[in-house]
Amino acid sequence: MRHDSPTFSPLYRQIKNLMLNALESGEWRPGQAIPSEQELAIRFSVSQGTVRKAIDEMAAENLLVRKQGKGTYVASHNDPRALFRFLRLVPMDGDLAHPQSVPLDCWKAKAGNEAARMLGIELGAPVTILRRLLRFAGKPVVVDEIYLPGEIFQGLTMEVLQGSHGSLYSLFESRFGVRMIRAEERIRAVAADRMTSETLNVAEGTPLLSVERVTYTYGDRPVEWRRGLYLTADHYYLNELN
Repeated sequence: MRHDSPTFSPLYRQIKNLMLNALESGEWRPGQAIPSEQELAIRFSVSQGTVRKAIDEMAAENLLVRKQGKGTYVASHNDPRALFRFLRLVPMDGDLAHPQSVPLDCWKAKAGNEAARMLGIELGAPVTILRRLLRFAGKPVVVDEIYLPGEIFQGLTMEVLQGSHGSLYSLFESRFGVRMIRAEERIRAVAADRMTSETLNVAEGTPLLSVERVTYTYGDRPVEWRRGLYLTADHYYLNELN
């Protein structure tokens, strides 16, 4: 039995960091059960109460999911509830049916100044850029332009995107081993340009919501920069403040 004993306080935070290391290293994969509190207490040479406090905090941060009577599992983008953690656009009628993701384009490029800064990579480093459309009830509502570090997302092609039937984040997790943990967004109002108006089937100049996002994986490492344009004629952006 391996013992990874922490040396600094507060103790539960050190246990949390050791558990984060297990997630980041792939020891515990998305959707898999983690060891029981008793097993973790033995492994880390601490009380079950300390382990429980660490798990509680990780569950609150959507890193782990407690399942009544089954145990604790690594959170996964394959969980239907995970979609609306990162997609905050809600139909006015309250119907939370999953949108259809339609890939429009995918190509390789070299990172310019802004992409390099947002993704924390070198200027000129390889990036993969994709454009995709989100349809709600068959209607085009969101068009995204997404920049990804090329080294991490090698093998991402238009064919891969077209063959995927889940969310983009589910694809990134299952195929490339990248789990999105948190995101920062900047939102402002803009007018639709010609290209966007044609994609969303609206008049040029139509008011849109611009949502620029940087998404981070374990270790607070940026792994996605996206610029989305949202049509809000029949939708609103929902943000819960706690």
